[in-house]
Amino acid sequence: MDNDSVLNIISGILLVVGLIGAFLPVLPGAPLALIGLLVFKFSGDCSYGWGTIIIVGLFVLIGALLDYLLPIYMTKKLGGTKYGIWGSIVGLIVGLFFPPIGFIVGPFVGAFLGELAFSAAEPKVALKSAFGSFAGFILTTGYDIILTLIFIGIFVWQLMN
Repeated sequence: MDNDSVLNIISGILLVVGLIGAFLPVLPGAPLALIGLLVFKFSGDCSYGWGTIIIVGLFVLIGALLDYLLPIYMTKKLGGTKYGIWGSIVGLIVGLFFPPIGFIVGPFVGAFLGELAFSAAEPKVALKSAFGSFAGFILTTGYDIILTLIFIGIFVWQLMN
């Protein structure tokens, strides 16, 4: 097996693991996919330049910032506190043990319970806050999934041409 084939296989594996990581918060999805494209850059089958790597790297950086900032912003925007945010994180971790529905329900329930238990919020306020946390999580997850699928598309396109 030649070097290009080895690089292509490593790239493909990193891209697939990156896609899985876009769904599972314990794996850095888009950064792994970016590393996959970076490894592929050294293959003889790759024809894109360093400018492409820089541009996709910027999109990964934007996604990383959104992963942290958007759920916080959405939670606060809808009246939540730090307890809702922390509850969302704990709910997400617990949700990992109940795939796939746990990934979706965990952050929502965690934010709701965090608000209800620690901030003395009324159930209606806690529910609104939980929805904000959930919406932020869904938006950032969607961003990571789309970004990783685009990276996979770039990889497949390069291999086919």
